[in-house]
Amino acid sequence: MPLARPLRGFFPLVFAATFNSPNSFQPVRPIEQGIPNIVLPDISSGRVPLPSTAAMRFIAGDRLNRGYVQSWNFTLERELPGNTIVSVAYVGTQTTRSFADKEINAAAPGGGTPGRPLNVAFGRTVDTWAWNGYLSANYHALQISANRRAARGLTLKGAYTFSKAINFTDEDGWTGTIAWNWAPVFPRNRARAGYDIPHTLQMGFVYELPFGKGRRYATSGPARWIFGDWQWNGVFASYQGRPFTVGAAQGALNAPGNAQTADQVKTEVTKLGGVGAGRPFYDPTAFAAPTGVRFGSSGRNLLRGPGAVNLDLGLFRKFPITERVVLEFRAEAANSTNTPHFNNPAANINAANFLTITSALPDQRQVRLGLRLAW
Repeated sequence: MPLARPLRGFFPLVFAATFNSPNSFQPVRPIEQGIPNIVLPDISSGRVPLPSTAAMRFIAGDRLNRGYVQSWNFTLERELPGNTIVSVAYVGTQTTRSFADKEINAAAPGGGTPGRPLNVAFGRTVDTWAWNGYLSANYHALQISANRRAARGLTLKGAYTFSKAINFTDEDGWTGTIAWNWAPVFPRNRARAGYDIPHTLQMGFVYELPFGKGRRYATSGPARWIFGDWQWNGVFASYQGRPFTVGAAQGALNAPGNAQTADQVKTEVTKLGGVGAGRPFYDPTAFAAPTGVRFGSSGRNLLRGPGAVNLDLGLFRKFPITERVVLEFRAEAANSTNTPHFNNPAANINAANFLTITSALPDQRQVRLGLRLAW
């Protein structure tokens, strides 16, 4: 995310002015009178006391802690028969001082709004985000790739990744996304990242069919005009789903500035694999709503949503017009098998369809036809 993003909104505060007209058919005032004056604070001193009811963000401390990323890899590569090169690599990264918000006005369990620390000290009852670089993240992966150089019209590219990513939040600071800001439970934020996908497989191919001029078959005559210059290509992908947190209502927790999760009441959470109403994806009886003034026992990104399998296909044909001018016909099908790719299940224990999948990505099969003229 760009550095400017977290600071272009509530830094330290966006002052908005709303002017209400008598009704929806009348203006606030004639246009020649211009926009009414907006009341702004006096900024001549360089410091502005903000209203106690205004949410704000500020840079914590007296300096901006720019972070850095260390990366390393160790790769073995070997050429195999059939013009194929295979590589096996260990890849790792370590992020230090990544940017994020911290809600410094978060209350302890049961504290409610009166228990917010800035309310006790200054009468400030709303969100107050201290933003700077102070978190960490890491990534470790086994990466295997196989590439077959073009030979006899066939090119292959494939990659498999087995990885794990851990962080404190997927956000760099904009909407106060640290889940637990009360100091004693802050370590609960460190968990698998929201973009952690352990298993990913992708394969791509381009195959120039062996028909036509200069090929093995149908080199001349009507057969060449019918079967020549065709190309078949595609990309296959298979990957696991994204993690999600099993949430719960604040209820008795009453800790503004913190998230609440459900209690996990079974040692193992059984994956049922259902899709649609009345068919949970996970066993909903493995969780219960927390009771008492405490945080739920389940952690961040505990479960994983459904994975996806996808195949995109294309069929191309070239029509040489002259030696320098070529017309190409293209037929492409995204998600050619029209396989549904489902969203994560409802993740709040208070939802009527708890742990049930009720929606899918809007990526149903799409077919596109086109012509491309090259010269």
